[in-house]
Amino acid sequence: MALGKRKREQQGLWIATTELPKSPGHPFYQKLNGLLAEAGFDRWVEKLCAPYYAEKLGRPSIPPGVYFRMILMGYFEGIGSQRGIAWRCSDSRSLAEFLGLAINEPTPDHSSLTRVHQRLPLEIHEQVFVFVLKIAAAKKLLQGKTVAVDSTTLEANAAMKAIVRTDNGEDWKTYLTRLAQEAGIDNPTAEDLRKFDKKREKKVSNDEWQSPTDPDSRITKMKDGTTHLAYKAEHVVDVETDLVLSAGVEAADHGDAESLCDSVVQADLNLRAAGSQARIRDVVADKGYHKASTLELCTSLDYRTYIPEPKRPQRSRWTDKPAAYRAAVYANRRRVRGVRSKRLQHLRSELTERSFAHVCETGRARRTWLRGLDKVRKRYLLQVAARNLGLILRKLFGIGTPRTLQDLMGLCCALYLAMATCWGRWWAPRFVMTLVCHSTLFGLSRHSAADNTAEKSTNSTGC
Repeated sequence: MALGKRKREQQGLWIATTELPKSPGHPFYQKLNGLLAEAGFDRWVEKLCAPYYAEKLGRPSIPPGVYFRMILMGYFEGIGSQRGIAWRCSDSRSLAEFLGLAINEPTPDHSSLTRVHQRLPLEIHEQVFVFVLKIAAAKKLLQGKTVAVDSTTLEANAAMKAIVRTDNGEDWKTYLTRLAQEAGIDNPTAEDLRKFDKKREKKVSNDEWQSPTDPDSRITKMKDGTTHLAYKAEHVVDVETDLVLSAGVEAADHGDAESLCDSVVQADLNLRAAGSQARIRDVVADKGYHKASTLELCTSLDYRTYIPEPKRPQRSRWTDKPAAYRAAVYANRRRVRGVRSKRLQHLRSELTERSFAHVCETGRARRTWLRGLDKVRKRYLLQVAARNLGLILRKLFGIGTPRTLQDLMGLCCALYLAMATCWGRWWAPRFVMTLVCHSTLFGLSRHSAADNTAEKSTNSTGC
């Protein structure tokens, strides 16, 4: 075999399209395109988005189907920013084929993604989310009788160092300088301010401080104990199928108990819009959602709650509260003490944390690169819709992410080495042929692992 040499840069005036290399495609994205084509996604979404574009005037924008596919691809490839999504699409021939672009067509720029994201309202993204649930309902994968609810924090695209006071607009440095001068320190230096700020008792309140770049974000403590400007995301997960029925994003200081009923009602509406006959009956949450008014509202909406009661220093007094509050709290307490409640709580902690791991860690949604509550909601809804699509594909074809084959082959190789060490190597060719046959059944091929160059996430949960 002769040594291959890389061609030097040369100016070409014309290249025949028949001479351009063609990508064999990625099996996962081929399956995903087939699932979307079967449901008529492109025709439906173009008709849905038509009122937000001019009929004939102006330069045609990127098709809505391409825009939504690029955001879905960002979840599957673990890319959080729109610039990264645009670069990844331009760098991969298989992803360009997934977007439906010819080999001589350029992939959309990140500025095109931004314009389409700003043009399409939140209602369009919500209907796309429901469209994915319709696919699940058509495949008999949607139940929705028992749901689990939990929330997590999303780091906002704003810095704590840039916060200003809401009353007079002072930044943090000016505020510290004024306090130091009031304490008797004349002309304080930067070192003096650091020492003064370290020694004094301080509390940063959302009522007194806000971010000038992202006013919708709120100061809150994250899961790792650090303090950041953040949002709160809440999932309503179907216990039977692991599908997320509702994904809302609120301000980080919005209480869990205040948003529980709204999230569950929205999940019920999504089930109706998806054409499912199931209705939510049981609601499972942790003790952070326990509140007498919330339990009474859930009871009035015909929901049975399984919410553990937090330990309080003194017993509840019902003299100044409606009788319905007391009845709802006692009924919930009775259900929580049962065996079924313990089983549901185990499922809740498993399923909700898994959904957050997929969307926020593997899908890179923990740190948002957008500003404004509506923009964050749009992007996060599509992230969760992509997670539901991956779950549907995994149940239908056995693969839920583009990296599934790589993980499968690594596991099989480790299993092969372990078994070969223990029982010898005479059965090795038969074992390899069995692996190839099983991978062919799912539409996978040997080139798919080499074609996929996505970065492996250290936080992957194996789906």
